[in-house]
Amino acid sequence: MAEEVRSPDTTALDEVVTFTSELIRIDTTNRGGGDCRERPAAEYVAERLADAGIEPTLLERTPGRTNVVARIPGTDPSAEALLVHGHLDVVPADPAEWSVHPFSGEVRDGVVWGRGAVDMKNMDAMVLAVVRSWARHGIRPRRDIVLAYTADEEASAEDGSGFLADRHAALFEGCTEGISESGAFSFHPQPGTTLYPIAAGERGTAWLKLTARGRAGHGSKVNTANAVTRLAAAVARIGAHTWPVRLTTTVRAALIELAALYGVDVDTSAPDLDVDVLLDKLGPAAALVESTVRNSANPTMLDAGYKVNVIPGQAVAYVDGRMLPGCEEEFAATMDLLTGPDVEWEFHHREVPLEAPVDSPTFAKLRTAVERFDPAGHVLPFTMSGGTDAKQFSRLGITGYGFSPLRLPPDLDYGALFHGVDERVPVDALHFGVRVLDHYLKSA
Repeated sequence: MAEEVRSPDTTALDEVVTFTSELIRIDTTNRGGGDCRERPAAEYVAERLADAGIEPTLLERTPGRTNVVARIPGTDPSAEALLVHGHLDVVPADPAEWSVHPFSGEVRDGVVWGRGAVDMKNMDAMVLAVVRSWARHGIRPRRDIVLAYTADEEASAEDGSGFLADRHAALFEGCTEGISESGAFSFHPQPGTTLYPIAAGERGTAWLKLTARGRAGHGSKVNTANAVTRLAAAVARIGAHTWPVRLTTTVRAALIELAALYGVDVDTSAPDLDVDVLLDKLGPAAALVESTVRNSANPTMLDAGYKVNVIPGQAVAYVDGRMLPGCEEEFAATMDLLTGPDVEWEFHHREVPLEAPVDSPTFAKLRTAVERFDPAGHVLPFTMSGGTDAKQFSRLGITGYGFSPLRLPPDLDYGALFHGVDERVPVDALHFGVRVLDHYLKSA
């Protein structure tokens, strides 16, 4: 019990705010195509780990695209290791759209503002504050904790987790499970109800390139082999397609828990289950699962032509596709049908879907850690509509959970803050996260 009193200490609560703010001030905008430099943020993290007696290793595939890995030895050498990872890069932000400069890290009225405040320099700072608190009090976890601060998560991860998994697997020896972003945040679907969804799955990434070829010619002439027309027809079919419902184990578990919470009688294994009707009965809480009951494919980019009176011989489109676990073959077969004979498609970028057990001792401990600090909260599993670095680390046999705890006020829309304008996180939410992470990581 003495450890529970001492850790996290008040210094950790102060440091998490400072670290979040100062990491935000380090502009690590990832514009894609290799246009990013995470090294200053990596050096910031490495210095603070080293100050706490934790030896950091800095690794780069490309100069300036720096990752930090460190291992904290546990008290039980026979125990499997746990990976705790977070990315250092952020998506672009236009200062003209923001109430404060997105890289100011301003702390105002108990809120830290800036790009990365929730995605995910807050989690980077929380983990850093927790392990430094342990160092001050001589606390060691039961199992080895491997820390990874990665580059390039907001693009291909080739310079980050992909590089680490492929080229430095030895640093993650013994790791069987991991935790990272996008889970254990508070969600308020109605007054008096607080949900804490913990990610136990991710849809797979299927970014597609569509190419239509035809007969180039004058814009005033009849042309039955117009590449733009062929591409537009395929894009319209993809955009209008309704994908069939496919309930994974994690999504089914989420629906069962939500239905029970809302007093809805449902049998998720019933052959005549109408999931859309069920989602309507769940009201705002349906937002946690509605994007993950199906595969999806959203056209996002078009590229064709170079002059208004010239029919080009080629037209290109890009589609953001997402695949549920077990549904990859169905996704590919559907794209063959929707694109048709005149349009070729290929994976521009592809990553696997993931699913983690929701009946595991690890999930139970994650649930307990949240409920310890918010006993009235309801913890449930969910599947992320997008993805994280857990995909790359799964190549090493590491099962990933989304767990970056935050207790947010009901009027703060967590989902809208991701990649959005005026991204921010309350100081109280950071303090909650530090306490929950501290408790979980010591008991893991």
